[in-house]
Amino acid sequence: MKRLRNPRTGVDQGDTGIFSDFEDGGQMWTGTGPRERRRAVQFSEPFARPPAVHVSVSLWDMDTSAAIRAELVAENITCDGFDVVFRTWADSRAARVRAAWLAIGDLPHADDWDVD
Repeated sequence: MKRLRNPRTGVDQGDTGIFSDFEDGGQMWTGTGPRERRRAVQFSEPFARPPAVHVSVSLWDMDTSAAIRAELVAENITCDGFDVVFRTWADSRAARVRAAWLAIGDLPHADDWDVD
């Protein structure tokens, strides 16, 4: 994992599998209607404040016999981590999805003061 650091700003990144439903007939592959999968991601070290988090698809294994409908977002962002969330609906079928993520924010610094 690469980390860029100046005295106050940090970068963390990763790649995480969200689900693989093809082999076992899971709901993302066999179901219809609104469906959602969440995966908790932990940062390699805490940020001083919740960072900005960007997520993108790094593996997309979808059935093409119906329209491909999907949403990929970061939710519940804290100093320690976040949830990566994949949603689909109607008759879209997803076999596997993996997400790449990038977090940029303030890192705690030994000389920081918390003054009220």
